Amino acid sequence: MDLDWTAELHDQLDRHWKLRLRPRLDGLTDEEYFWEPVPGCWTVHPGAEPGIDWANPPPEPEPVTTIAWRLGHIIVGAFGSRTADHFGGPPVDYFKHAYAPTAAQALDELDRAYEQWWQGVRSLGAQGLARPCGPAEGPYAERPMAALVLHINREVIHHGAEVALLRDLWAHGAGK
Repeated sequence: MDLDWTAELHDQLDRHWKLRLRPRLDGLTDEEYFWEPVPGCWTVHPGAEPGIDWANPPPEPEPVTTIAWRLGHIIVGAFGSRTADHFGGPPVDYFKHAYAPTAAQALDELDRAYEQWWQGVRSLGAQGLARPCGPAEGPYAERPMAALVLHINREVIHHGAEVALLRDLWAHGAGK
């Protein structure tokens, strides 16, 4: 039996995306998008350079991040940069990206970034999934593209769960 790994990799994230993550983002308000649940949160700064709070290495303990920061990380770091590096998408840069000033715009960007990433992944086929990622991927350079796809799936599921938790806290009064 031949296994369609591209379909399996797509299904892993797409089921989560359609059944859990993306529906949880419906109704996101601008106030909630930028809500800082504790002092010193990292967030995004639309219209500023750099547009996102960042440090490498990060301070100890790592700052809590806003929904805006987490969505920006998924849009730029998980989907955008990888789409640019591997599928001819537009170049993106954490520090020069024009981060969305509203929740609605961020969700539109997120939907587009997700679709562009998956169009690229679907184009790989078995040989494409087996080829090395290349130098743009640092520790994944010699690993197969399938390993990168699994990494991106984990990143989106992980950060999406963090966003869902922040939304739960907001809904139960922590943001009021």
